[in-house]
Amino acid sequence: MTVSEPFDAVDVIVAKRDGHRLSDAQIDWVVDAYTRGVVADEQMSALAMAILLNGMDRAEIARWTAAMIASGERLDFSSLSRPTADKHSTGGVGDKITLPLAPLVAVFDVAVPQLSGRGLGHTGGTLDKLESIPGWRAALSNEETMRQLEDVGAVICQAGSGLAPADRKLYALRDVTGTVEAIPLIASSIMSKKIAEGTGALVLDVKVGSGAFMKDEARARELAQTMVALGTDAGVTTVALLTDMSTPLGLTAGNALEVRESVEVLAGGGPSDVVELTVALAREMLDAAGRPDADPAAALADGRAMDAWRRMIAAQGGDPDATLPVARETEQVVAESDGVVQTVDAYAVGIAAWRLGAGRARKEDPVQAGAGVELHVRPGDTVRAGQPLLTLHTDTPERFGRAREALDGGLVVAPAGTSVAPRRLVLDRIEA
Repeated sequence: MTVSEPFDAVDVIVAKRDGHRLSDAQIDWVVDAYTRGVVADEQMSALAMAILLNGMDRAEIARWTAAMIASGERLDFSSLSRPTADKHSTGGVGDKITLPLAPLVAVFDVAVPQLSGRGLGHTGGTLDKLESIPGWRAALSNEETMRQLEDVGAVICQAGSGLAPADRKLYALRDVTGTVEAIPLIASSIMSKKIAEGTGALVLDVKVGSGAFMKDEARARELAQTMVALGTDAGVTTVALLTDMSTPLGLTAGNALEVRESVEVLAGGGPSDVVELTVALAREMLDAAGRPDADPAAALADGRAMDAWRRMIAAQGGDPDATLPVARETEQVVAESDGVVQTVDAYAVGIAAWRLGAGRARKEDPVQAGAGVELHVRPGDTVRAGQPLLTLHTDTPERFGRAREALDGGLVVAPAGTSVAPRRLVLDRIEA
C-alpha cells in the first residue's frame, strides 16, 4: 500500500518558481521527503534553482535550517564542566587558523568542539592538514569526542554521518547543478551542522576576495548577516568577522606546510597575519563563552597554547614530535625584474597548490601531504631580479608546469617606488 504524502513536490517547486514564500509545513515536508528519497534529485534540483533565483526570507531560511537539523541527530554538550565555543570559516587559501585557534581557546577552560571537513578545489581542508601528522585520526565516536572535550578541552575531528544528513545529500546536488551560490542554501548548510553540533557560541569567519568563495563584499556581508540571524534565532550566541582573502593567509598553502606554520604560531612566532586573525577570533570566542577578560595573545607567547596543542594531537593518536612529510621535489619561481611586490593573488596560489597535489578535484581523490606553495614575499616587499618569490612542492614533478600556469598574472612585481596599500585583515564585525 502506498502511503500518501501531504504535498506534491511539483506544487512546492512551482510556488517558489513563481516567487511565493514556502509555508513551514511545505519546508518541513520537502526536506524530509528528499532525505527519504520520495522527492527525486531532479525535483530538488529545480527547487534549489528556484531558491537561487527568487531567494527566501529570514523565516523561510530559519525553517529550512531547522528541517535540515531535524533530519538527523543533535549533540548535547550540557554535561561538560565548561562552556563551548566553535568557529567556522567559509574557506580560503592558507587558512590554517583552526589549528592554533582550538587549543588556544581551550587554555581558558572553554571547550572547542571543532567538527571540520576535507578540502575540495582550491581551498584546503582542516582534516587533510592534520592527517599529515603521523598517527593522527579524524574519526572519533561521540563518546570519544565528549571525553576529549572534558579532558583536553579541544577536539578537531570529522562530523559524524548522523548530523544533518539532509545537508550532505543536498550539498552534493548543489555542486553539480549550478546552485552552490544560493545564499539561503549556503547559510542553512553551514548553520544546520553547527547548530546540530550543539555548541553554545559560534564565531563565523566569512572570507572576502579572490581566494574566497565570496569574491564580493556585499554578498559576503549578506551571507554573514543571514548566518548570524540563523544562529541567534536558534539560541546560539553568534557573531561574524568579515576577513580579507585577496592574499593567502600566512606564507604556506598545503597540508604539512600549513601544520608546520601553525606550530610556529603556537611557539610564539609565525606570520603576523596568522597570529592577528587567530587572536581576533579567539577573543570573539572567549567573549561569547563568558571569558571577556582572557588574554589569548599571552597564551600564545608563554607556551600554554602549545601545551594544549600537544595534548589535543596526542589524544587523537598523533605524535606531536614526529617529523612532518616533505615533498620529494621543489622548484622556485623567481622575480624577473627589480621592483615591489604588488599582488600575491590568493586564488592563483590556491589553484597552484591544488595542481601540485595539495587538494582534490573529487572528494574521493587522495592528497599529497607534502605538496603545496611556500611564499617568500608579501605585497609591499621590495625584490631584486632573480630573487625567489615562492617555492613549489610536490612528489610528482610533472605537475610543476600546470602549477606555474596557475600563477601567471597572480604574482605582480611593480616598478620600484610603486605604493602598495597595507592589508586590512578584519574588514568588519557583524552581530545580531
